Amino acid sequence: MSQEIRHRIVELCEQIRDHQFKYYAQDKPTISDGEFDALLLELKKLEAAHPEFKLQDSPSDLVGGGFATHFQQSDHIEKMASLDNIFDGDELTTWFERIAKTSTTNTWLCEVKVDGLAINLLYEKGKLTKALTRGNGVTGEDVTLNIRTIKTIPHELEGKNLPDILEVRGEVFFPIEAFNEFNDLQEELGKERFANPRNAAAGSLRQKDPRVTASRPLSMVVHGIGAATGITFDSQSAAYELLKVFGLPTSTRYKVVKSAKEVSEFVSYYADHRHDIEHEIDGIVIKVNEIPIQAELGFTARAPKWAIAYKYPPEEVTTKLLDIKVSVGRTGRVTPFAFMEPVKVAGSTVTNATLHNAEEVVRKGILIGDTVLIRKAGDVIPEVLGPVVAKRDGSEKPFVMPTKCPDCGSKLRAITEGDVDIRCPNTQSCPAQLRERIYYIGSRVALDIDVLGYEAASALLEDKLIIDESDLFALTEEDLAKSQFFLKKDGSLGLNVEKFLKGLEAAKAKPLWRILVSLSIRHVGPTAAQALAKNFGSISAISSASESELSETDGVGEVIAKSIIEWFAIDWHQEIIAKWEKAGVQLVEVARESTEPQTLSGLTLVVTGSLKDFTRDGASEVIALHGGKTSASVSKKTDYVVAGEAAGSKLAKAEELGVRVLNESEFKILLADGPTALG
Repeated sequence: MSQEIRHRIVELCEQIRDHQFKYYAQDKPTISDGEFDALLLELKKLEAAHPEFKLQDSPSDLVGGGFATHFQQSDHIEKMASLDNIFDGDELTTWFERIAKTSTTNTWLCEVKVDGLAINLLYEKGKLTKALTRGNGVTGEDVTLNIRTIKTIPHELEGKNLPDILEVRGEVFFPIEAFNEFNDLQEELGKERFANPRNAAAGSLRQKDPRVTASRPLSMVVHGIGAATGITFDSQSAAYELLKVFGLPTSTRYKVVKSAKEVSEFVSYYADHRHDIEHEIDGIVIKVNEIPIQAELGFTARAPKWAIAYKYPPEEVTTKLLDIKVSVGRTGRVTPFAFMEPVKVAGSTVTNATLHNAEEVVRKGILIGDTVLIRKAGDVIPEVLGPVVAKRDGSEKPFVMPTKCPDCGSKLRAITEGDVDIRCPNTQSCPAQLRERIYYIGSRVALDIDVLGYEAASALLEDKLIIDESDLFALTEEDLAKSQFFLKKDGSLGLNVEKFLKGLEAAKAKPLWRILVSLSIRHVGPTAAQALAKNFGSISAISSASESELSETDGVGEVIAKSIIEWFAIDWHQEIIAKWEKAGVQLVEVARESTEPQTLSGLTLVVTGSLKDFTRDGASEVIALHGGKTSASVSKKTDYVVAGEAAGSKLAKAEELGVRVLNESEFKILLADGPTALG
């Protein structure tokens, strides 16, 4: 029995070291955080019960990231510890009891645990002189040049009486919204996608060329202090307040509380709201707030005794890959997707997950029949990260990409040279592409038409009420009466008919940029569409513009310009435009007369985060109705930034430039009464 325990401890140590290397050095984990934590917990329990078998270099005593790469190594002035983890309320209670045995604390500081890359910034007499990754806690990688490209990190601290030495600990992260956009662009360019924002942050920071790091929207949040000379702090919260005065990017998502009950309430709140934040979190960190008591409690070999990480249930899980199928999107792109044994992840049960393209399946080494690691965060479509090779039994088989479209039988091919995506070329009449395009027209990102969802789009096509999108705005009550989807059980017209027709009528007068988006021109999303509408003013002008004229438009560029030229060169696309115009769709940018008071005349606003009473597009439209302008980025010319929940880098930029930030209530006051009402 003792030999079995010894063998298991050695086996666990090897497995843990291997997974640490893949996670910290390669940024390519093959198991979930939850599965890794379970291995480490098993090792700790075995070592506690059988200390005679504990290895001298056990990973249970070490910080995980000590692996050499192409970066120079350098020592931290003060050791950069990791955190021990707990996973439920009982373990949290045990931790509180352990603290109470040796110390009496009056307050606790709770903060969200950012899922990024740990960084140590060294400021000497207020100037940033070195930036290191955590590494093994003693020695880290020198990433100073790359850190200097992150806009939220000051090269020089602000204020007076700056300390001679100050090590600032924090987390570099990739904002979720920017991560999704970046991954989509990577895919369009035929490059490898990042598995998650944490890997994207690590990969971006470890670029050999700082210019590559500078091109990616990394940010940072401060969560602690290492060595400090010429300065002292009474509490963790006081330290955060002073770091903010120094100009460092401190979080607003922390709270000082006085009881275990309040700590539990903080943990529960962010368990429900973890996806309302601009960056990913994987738990809550609870710290003794009083720094003298922190010093009394001290450290273990790898972690402080005065702090603990409460980890939320994992959003990466494993399940069985039963099959790989393909779906056809609105632009003809054929996407493999995983059909899996049902598994619960991020609060919902999933059976399907995206695999992006055939090359991605090969690159990740995924076989049908594999046990696979999948990830889902918030509303993001689940994604297969990779196979668990150790669980293969030999019955697995490779995926073969179909050569014909599963919906129309057309031969699949890459449309442009070097394109990693295989597409169905039958754009005019492929049932799958038609259905997806009609559904997209009704979506909020396009024309936001009531009733026109996936089922309605399918019914319109299957019942032959329309041939394609060109017929959509000519639909009548008589037409809809021919489809069961629009009828009640007694055969009379359903309530959805009136709503649908009203939605179609309202859509005809939507801004030109929304009309452009609804045409499903490849690469033309809201940002490019708004730039095109503003610069050219009509569909006619856009369709007759040259490629160079289009590409010179801010926010467009060569790839989008070429796609626009190709789209308008197709006869049946021109027929869509002609039929929509005949049906009364507004195809020109109309200077909309507003009855609203022009309280924002001459003002430029940036909207960021989620507002309660306005969508992002709705806020932009109401700003225009009140005479103002909206911008996609914050600059010195910005008058106000309207910040909702989960406001990200734009909020940080506003604070950096001294641009006034408004909450939603203040925004409404500005709309009603103008700047003077704000004081």
